[in-house]
Amino acid sequence: MTGDTLFGKIIRREIPADIVYEDDDVLAFRDIAPQAPVHVLFIPKNVHIPTLDDLRPNDAGLVGKLVLAAAEYARREGFAQDGYRVVMNCRDDAGQTVFHIHLHLLAGAQLGHFGTPR
Repeated sequence: MTGDTLFGKIIRREIPADIVYEDDDVLAFRDIAPQAPVHVLFIPKNVHIPTLDDLRPNDAGLVGKLVLAAAEYARREGFAQDGYRVVMNCRDDAGQTVFHIHLHLLAGAQLGHFGTPR
């Protein structure tokens, strides 16, 4: 079940995305409003979980797969040695705009500190 969010539509190929990574459980594509030279979103393909607060203990492996996919992508694309950031936002105040858990991978430039209130 992928849900009826923007990401569910991308998973089902109902709308286009610049897909850069895919395996049985994870799909990754470039963010349409990048916040760094490299900004890729990693999402679970086979389950719809709206927020991090909706995760259950048996979902730990899924979150691990998102992180491992991001690390593999960073190594494959050659920027792992320079560094990258992974971020998961939870709900409106944190900046979550699509309610299907996802991991942001940011890289390609020296990234400043974050967490300053908007």
